[in-house]
Amino acid sequence: MPIYTHDRQFHLQGQDISYIIRVLENGQLEHTYFGKKVTDRASFTGLAPFPNEPLGNANFPLKESGFTLEWARQEYPSYGTSDFREPAIEIVEKQGTRLSHFVYHRHQIIKGKPSLDGMPAVYGEKEECETLQITLRDPIMGAELDLLYTVFHQRNVVLRRSEIRNNGTDSFSIDRLMSASIDLPDHNYESIQLDGAWIRERHLHRSALKPGVHVLDSKKGVSSSWHNPFVALARPHATEHEGEVIGLNLIYSGNYRASVEVDTYDTTRLMIGLNPFDFKWTLEPGKTFSTPEAVLVYSDQGLNKMSHSFHSLYNEYLIRGVWQHKERPVLLNNWEATYFDFDHDKVTSIAASASELGVELFVLDDGWFEGRNDDTTSLGDWTADKKKLPKGLEGLSDEVRDRQIQFGIWVEPEMVSEESNLYRQHPDWILRAPHRPHTPGRNQMVLNLGKRDVQDYLIEVIGNVLKDSTASYVKWDMNRTLTEVFSDELPANRQGEVMHRYILGLYRVLEEITSAFPHVLFESCASGGNRFDPGMLYYMPQTWTSDNTDAVERLKIQYGTSLVYPVSSMGAHVSASPNHQTGRVTPIEFRFHSAIFGAFGYELDPEEMDDVTREKVSEQISLFKKERKLLQFGEFYRLISPFEGNDTAWMIVSHDQSEALVAFYRVLSQPNAGMKRIRLCGLNPDKIYEIEWQEGSSMIHRQYGGDELMNIGWQIPPFFTGTVKTEQTHFYGDFQSALWKFKEMK
Repeated sequence: MPIYTHDRQFHLQGQDISYIIRVLENGQLEHTYFGKKVTDRASFTGLAPFPNEPLGNANFPLKESGFTLEWARQEYPSYGTSDFREPAIEIVEKQGTRLSHFVYHRHQIIKGKPSLDGMPAVYGEKEECETLQITLRDPIMGAELDLLYTVFHQRNVVLRRSEIRNNGTDSFSIDRLMSASIDLPDHNYESIQLDGAWIRERHLHRSALKPGVHVLDSKKGVSSSWHNPFVALARPHATEHEGEVIGLNLIYSGNYRASVEVDTYDTTRLMIGLNPFDFKWTLEPGKTFSTPEAVLVYSDQGLNKMSHSFHSLYNEYLIRGVWQHKERPVLLNNWEATYFDFDHDKVTSIAASASELGVELFVLDDGWFEGRNDDTTSLGDWTADKKKLPKGLEGLSDEVRDRQIQFGIWVEPEMVSEESNLYRQHPDWILRAPHRPHTPGRNQMVLNLGKRDVQDYLIEVIGNVLKDSTASYVKWDMNRTLTEVFSDELPANRQGEVMHRYILGLYRVLEEITSAFPHVLFESCASGGNRFDPGMLYYMPQTWTSDNTDAVERLKIQYGTSLVYPVSSMGAHVSASPNHQTGRVTPIEFRFHSAIFGAFGYELDPEEMDDVTREKVSEQISLFKKERKLLQFGEFYRLISPFEGNDTAWMIVSHDQSEALVAFYRVLSQPNAGMKRIRLCGLNPDKIYEIEWQEGSSMIHRQYGGDELMNIGWQIPPFFTGTVKTEQTHFYGDFQSALWKFKEMK
C-alpha cells in the first residue's frame, strides 16, 4: 500500500520515493521528509527537530513547550501567527483581518484520484494510485481546507492541490491559495528554471540558492515564455544522470507564481500556485474554490530521470484521446511559404507538391477568413474569404484531400480585431477597463472568456469551421497577452477574479470543442511557446514550441523544453534558408536533424525547391516515417548541452532497449578540433548493438556492447582537421550534424 497512517502521521510511498507529513503540537502540519524511499515506521518524530532552548525574539504559539512556527518546517503555512516566511494561504475576513489558523480535523484515503472539475489534471485508476485527503479547519472562520496528495504505486511523483470550503455565515476573500508548498531541511541546492522571450523560449538557467525569496511568475494572462511554470532544485553536483533533483510543475495556463525562499535558519521553502498578484476571489457561504494541480517529482539519478518522470506521467495520464499514443503526421504549414498572399489555386498547388514529397497533412495558416489580408482586421469573423477561396473551406479541403493529403487549419479564437463584424456587434465582449485608454497589441483585442456568451459563441463558430472544413488538424493560436483586465459582469470588489475566470472559460471552450471533435489533432500555439504548459497538453497533445524555426536556436529551445515536456508534444519544423527569424543559412540536413525530435513538419514552399532539395526532403520524410514511433514515444536522453558549448547531443531509446537514435550537432567549425567521444545512455548493458553509417561511397558496419557504449562511449566519426578533406571526413564546415541508428543484434 502506498499510503501509511500512524497516529497523526502520514507516509506516502511511490516507486522509489517517500513523502512524510506529521501533525504538529498546535494542530498544523509539518513537512517531515520528501526524498528517496524509506521503510515505514510508527513515528518519524525527530526528522524535523526543534531547538532545545528558547529563541531570543521568537513568538511561541505553545509557550510552555518552546514550540515556534518560526522554526517549523511546514506543509501548508499561513501568515501572522509566528511564521514570517512566504505563506501558502492568505484570507481576508469580513472584519479585515488576514489571520487564519487551519488545524488538523480529519483525513481519508481515496482509491484512485478524484477529478478536478473545470480544470485540467492528471488522471489515474484505482489500481494505479491512491489519494490522501487531509482536511484542516479554522473554527473561527468556519472554513475547511482540503489538502490532496496523489501518489502512483510505480512512479516517483506526488500530485498536490488544495481546496477550500466556506462553511461559515459570512463571505471572505481568498488573496492567496497555493497548490503546493514544501519546506526542505537545508539550502544546499541550485535552482533550475526555463526562461526566455518570444522566439527565445525555455532557455535553461541554473544558479545557487541564497538567503531571501526568489520568484518566477507570470502576470501576462498566459503561462508565459518569460518563465515557464516549472522550477527544479538540484544538488550542486547533480548532473543529467547523477544526483538529487526535485522538480515542480503547475498544470495551469494563466498567471502563476513559483517561489524559492531560504530563511535565516537555512530552511528552503518551495512553493507554486496561482499568482496572488491581481488575484482576489470572494468565497460566499456554501461555496468551494479549488487550485490548479501541481506535479512534484523526485529523482536520485539526475535531471534525465526527473524528465522521464514528467514525460511518462504526461504521456500516460495527462494527454488524452485518440492521439495520446498515436503517431503524429508529417505536416507542411504554408505560413512562411505565403504569409497572407495566397488563393485557392496556390494552396492546392502547395498541397499537391507536398504530397508528392510524402507529407501527410497540409495546414492552412492565417489569412483564410473574410477580409484577412494582413494582421489589422477580421479576427472573430470565422467565415472563409470567397475572394481568395471561392469554393469555401469545404471545396478547398475536398480538393486538398484529392491530392492524397489531409487538411488542417489555423484559428485564433480568443482574439478579435477592432475592424471586424464581431466587434461591431459585441464591443462589450472584450477585456477593457472603463474610462481608461486601451493598450494596442498586435492590432487585436482579447475576448473576455469569463463571459458565458463569449464561450458559447466560440464553441459554436469554431465548431462550424471544423464541420465545414472537415479538418483533421487544428492549430489553435493566441498571439496577445492580456491588458486592461476588467469585466463589466463583476462588481468592483471582484475584479481580482477576472484573470482566473478567463482561464476557466478557456478550459470550458477547449473541453467542449475537443470532445466534439475527438479525432482532430489539436496543436496549441501562443506566439509560439508563450503558453507551453501541461494545462494545454491536457486538451491538445502538442504545442508549437516556438515561432523561431532556426535550427541552431531550436537546439536550445528544444533541449530546455525537454526538461519537462515529452518530445511528442513539441511541434518542430524544417523551414527555409535563410531563416525568417535569424537570417541564418544552414544545410537542410542540419535543419532536419533538429526538427525530427518533435512533432515533425515543414514550414516552407515545396514548389521553390530544386530537384536536389526535393530528393533530400523526400528521403528525410521516408526516414522519419520509418523511425517515427521511436522518435515520438521513446525515452529521451540529453547528452551534451547547447548551453555549455558549441556541440549538442541527445538520443532516444525504445522502451525495450532494442534500438536507439543518437543525434550530434556542431554549430561552428573548429580548426584541428581532434576526436570526440560521447557516452550513450539507456541501453541494455548485456546486449550487442550494430550501427551502420556512410563514409563517402562506403557503408561502415560496426558492433558494440551496450556497456561499452555507455561506459566508454561512442567515438564520433572524424572531423575535418584543416588539411585534406577525405571520404572519411564526416563533418566539414559550420552547422554540421549526424544521426546514427543503433539496433540490437538478434
